[in-house]
Amino acid sequence: MLARSRFMLVLVVGALLAVLSFSLQYLHLIPTNPVAEQRSLGKSRKRVNPVRLSVYVCLSTVSIYLSVCLSVCLSTVSIYLSVCLKPSHPLLASFISHMALSGRGHWDTSLGSLPRLPNHSTCEMGELTQTGVVQHLKNGDHLRQAYIKRHNLLTADWSPQQLWVETTGKSRTLQSGLAFLFGFLPHFDWSRLTVKQQWSTLFCGSSCECPARNRYLDQEQRRQYRQRTADTELERTYVAMAKTLGVATKNLRAANPVDALLCHFCHGLPFPCSSTQITSNAPDEGACLTLQHFAVIRRQQKNDELERREAGLYRRYAVLAAHPYLNRTATRMERIARGSQTLKGKEEAVFALASAHDVTMAPLLSALGLEGAGFPKFAARLVFELWNSPEVKDKDRKSDRKRGKWLENMFIRVLYNGEDLTFDTAFCRDHNRHSAQPLCPLGNFLSFVRKDMFNIVNATSYLQACHQIVL
Repeated sequence: MLARSRFMLVLVVGALLAVLSFSLQYLHLIPTNPVAEQRSLGKSRKRVNPVRLSVYVCLSTVSIYLSVCLSVCLSTVSIYLSVCLKPSHPLLASFISHMALSGRGHWDTSLGSLPRLPNHSTCEMGELTQTGVVQHLKNGDHLRQAYIKRHNLLTADWSPQQLWVETTGKSRTLQSGLAFLFGFLPHFDWSRLTVKQQWSTLFCGSSCECPARNRYLDQEQRRQYRQRTADTELERTYVAMAKTLGVATKNLRAANPVDALLCHFCHGLPFPCSSTQITSNAPDEGACLTLQHFAVIRRQQKNDELERREAGLYRRYAVLAAHPYLNRTATRMERIARGSQTLKGKEEAVFALASAHDVTMAPLLSALGLEGAGFPKFAARLVFELWNSPEVKDKDRKSDRKRGKWLENMFIRVLYNGEDLTFDTAFCRDHNRHSAQPLCPLGNFLSFVRKDMFNIVNATSYLQACHQIVL
């Protein structure tokens, strides 16, 4: 079946993936039990017995959850890579050596000047640690077992057109993506690799202009501010944190301090103090942040998730923020399903990696109706798989395409951190999973992305939704 019987893997938001949306399970860097990518579909799905054609993964590299911290807090705080430091990994030494050859690759715009490996002597905000490198190596290796060893996604002679890699212009996402890619495809040929840059954390490409999206986000942020100021303890905490950090209180949002404090908490570092406290021997009450500050902000974050769903403003923002990436995914799936696997005379990518951020992944989850998943964990991954039934012969499939029936035997599956959440999504929640077609029809996803997802903003298209007046 050539390329049609293989996968296509797209890794983001990053968050997306990447964003890089790249998943840990509490105290284990990889699940101790096989994840859903490796499991069979079970007895109820034997009637379809599909063959997976493509896989799209949104990968995220950062998070602000305390529970996530429990997953990744290990002994090292150094971000100089060394095989002598813990945590280590069998691939770490060869990974370091392989990154030294990165000059043979092809780099988009400013990516060529970014370091391929963490190179700071101390732990700095927004930088990848050796812990992060190891978890991405393990994630890549884990999916290699599932998709390459088991399903022959890429062969040893893969072509440059079969591999698509994109990342934002942050060293953390680039390094995370490369670590994942090395775990997934050890000792890959640099000369075949082109790394593209996404200028927006939303991975919206040429479709980033959306005034309504920004207005919904502004309304959501004002709602968060009102919630904060109505909570006396919470507001006192924000005032103390702003004083310590030397910033205006109104400029602090939950994600900022929690992100910063999480780094200190996970690596056993002292919480930040004001410059006055650092240079003075006399203790100044309130000049240093404490675990209590962290706990209060964390409580707000958990409460806000519930209120955010009820208000619905973030969901409206998320639909417009996530649509460009979802539409690109839907277009690739549709092209494969139709049998049009080439674009402008070029071969369609079999594996695409998008290394992104938590702020890429979170809107994707919300737009898909998976808000119960919570804010993305470190190395979270969101996977879209395309399936067809092997019972349909090639000649019959070609005939179906000519008759416009190419959708009838095409299905989609959605996994988040290895768990099959297909029937929790907004586009397949009402599908009868116990029917003769126990997988979700691809047509549901295409209809959702092209039109249905805009119902929440009273529009029928992305263009209309983006330029309507937001009250």
